[in-house]
Amino acid sequence: MTVGAGPQAVIPPKPVRPPSGLAVAGISLRAWRRFWLVLGIVVALTLPLFAGSFTTFQLTQAAIYAIAILGLNLLTGFNGQFSLGHSAFYAIGAYTAAIMMDQWEIAYYWTLPAAGLICLVVGFLFGLPALRLEGLYLALATFALAVATPQILKFSPLEEWTGGVQGIFILKPDAPPGLPLDQDQWLYYFTLAVTAVLFVCARSLVRSRTGRAIMAIRDNPIAARSMGINTALYKSLTFGVSALYPGVAGALGAIVVQFVAPDSFTFLLAVTFLVGLVIGGVGSIPGSLAGGLFVLFLPNLAEQISKGLAWGVYGVILILLIYVMPSGTAGLVRLVTIRLAKPSG
Repeated sequence: MTVGAGPQAVIPPKPVRPPSGLAVAGISLRAWRRFWLVLGIVVALTLPLFAGSFTTFQLTQAAIYAIAILGLNLLTGFNGQFSLGHSAFYAIGAYTAAIMMDQWEIAYYWTLPAAGLICLVVGFLFGLPALRLEGLYLALATFALAVATPQILKFSPLEEWTGGVQGIFILKPDAPPGLPLDQDQWLYYFTLAVTAVLFVCARSLVRSRTGRAIMAIRDNPIAARSMGINTALYKSLTFGVSALYPGVAGALGAIVVQFVAPDSFTFLLAVTFLVGLVIGGVGSIPGSLAGGLFVLFLPNLAEQISKGLAWGVYGVILILLIYVMPSGTAGLVRLVTIRLAKPSG
């Protein structure tokens, strides 16, 4: 009780609130996140044991697309740069793996670091002049890269390496001796392991000092420059790292599909990555996994609804998803998790 100008005023006691994030059942927000993580890991590890070969192949492709979408997410979601050319790096990674396996007889697992390193260098070199551009001008430059790459792969002086329009066929690797897995199951688990490593690396990058500098450039380039951040260098490095991811994804895609050809890497593939980024959640690392699943299975769903109007149905579904989930799948899951962990009263 305190004494004021008039009668004594009673100050109501401060309400006692439960610890932050505790729900009625005593489950914290962090616990819910761990629950989703453990559930996802268990489902991912057990699905191939019950699914058929084709479904396992599709899930492998979804994980590969998730890696490529994550690379685009690092550039667009965390650095604020817009790219329509990541299908080109996917193609470079795929051809790197195919050439190394077909002509040099190098083991498939060695092609992944080689493809990633080549795309890292190419992306960094492309980023040095291109990232002086901003917004639509940068999008136009990356669009030109996506359109030109399939034509370059058909260039007659390069046919000895690329196979021209005929492409390159490669053999699907077997599981290591002693593992009771067929080829599709082994490639699924191999791809899943690579995906997990790349996602952990991306998460560590975003939470590091370099990641904070990258996001500072996205939020306010002028303020970041005034704080001593070399914006041109960080933009080029981010572009290079973001190119590494689709490069590794392209190498995995070539190994899984067993074939590469220039017409497999058209501009439509770049648009597919962009759609996966938006549906999964811009600026969300786990959302890239949802984006990979959506871009693989959504066209099949649209075709099942109407074969004659598959693209029309696809567009309608995309519009509905954007209205229902403006922050992507990751935003929807985050909202549901917060509601589940919200204290009562």
